[in-house]
Amino acid sequence: MSETITSFDIAEHLETDADIQAFLRETAANGDVSDFIHALNTAARAKGMTEVAKQAGVTRASLYKSLADDGNPRFETIAKIVEALGCKLVVS
Repeated sequence: MSETITSFDIAEHLETDADIQAFLRETAANGDVSDFIHALNTAARAKGMTEVAKQAGVTRASLYKSLADDGNPRFETIAKIVEALGCKLVVS
């Protein structure tokens, strides 16, 4: 009997703003900078890249480029994306 392996995409399971916020909180608390940028990409895909780009005041193409694996987003861009996802950056 052969096994079928399917890929797992967490974005498909982030269904509410609360899910997205909890996911980003967990990543910020336990990951590094690249993990957090990857989590922002995942959260933006879950919410809809077009909607997040619109709320963040950036183009969809620039959002994809900023959050790509080789992207290097500016802090201002990260702050806008975080806010568009219903969160805020806090230093504690």
